[in-house]
Amino acid sequence: MAEQKFVTFVIERQDGPDSKPYTQEFDVPYRPSLNVVAALMEIQKNPVTRDGKKVAPVVWECNCLEKVCGACMMVINGKAQQACCALIDNLKWPIHLAPARTFPVIRDLLIDRTVMFESLKRIQGWINVDGTWKVHEAPRQNPYTAATAYEISHCMTCGCCLEACPNVGPQSDFIGPAPLAQAYLFNINPTGQYDEEQRLNVLMEKGGITSCGNSQNCVEACPKGIKLTTYIAQLNRDVNKQALRNIFNH
Repeated sequence: MAEQKFVTFVIERQDGPDSKPYTQEFDVPYRPSLNVVAALMEIQKNPVTRDGKKVAPVVWECNCLEKVCGACMMVINGKAQQACCALIDNLKWPIHLAPARTFPVIRDLLIDRTVMFESLKRIQGWINVDGTWKVHEAPRQNPYTAATAYEISHCMTCGCCLEACPNVGPQSDFIGPAPLAQAYLFNINPTGQYDEEQRLNVLMEKGGITSCGNSQNCVEACPKGIKLTTYIAQLNRDVNKQALRNIFNH
């Protein structure tokens, strides 16, 4: 019988929001097609470190396990990605796990994405369909904008793009790539265009589109392959047009 192989995980832990981070190592029995979430579940069942110390189970977040919800985003071997689709066979061992520190850490690998959701509120990332719009027949969307909207709508608000962006963090008020792309998504929607001016004016404020440094990191980090900088560039064009309209309308 073949000897059991183990995968070592080096996990950056934190007991609370104000606690200092520290690392612990765990060995997980290897099996084919094992992913990071499954490995964390094994650690949760038997939270014993490599040196035999019984510890509290590692805290993390997950939901769909199908690369749809974005909840299990963490930094794996230095890269922000989804733990549910990070296969052990495709990762360098030992595997290092850490929280995405662009966001406040609640505990261990669990983070608070409130800042991103507040940014979505700021850019009005929704369409007002409450009966107040007398649009009669639904407005039509041309095939190009429909295809673009479909691509952007794959965004899971996981936060990978914010973690990868050098302009997001305590050094800046930049709201980040995901909220900008969502502003563009709702602006190209025929019904969403009712509030386009409001969204564009918000993006002229501090932390808006001018804070984007076009580093392209967000495109590389996006697990859905959304062409974020392409749409941010188009949004920037629309913001400049709105700025000119504001000048001539006053």
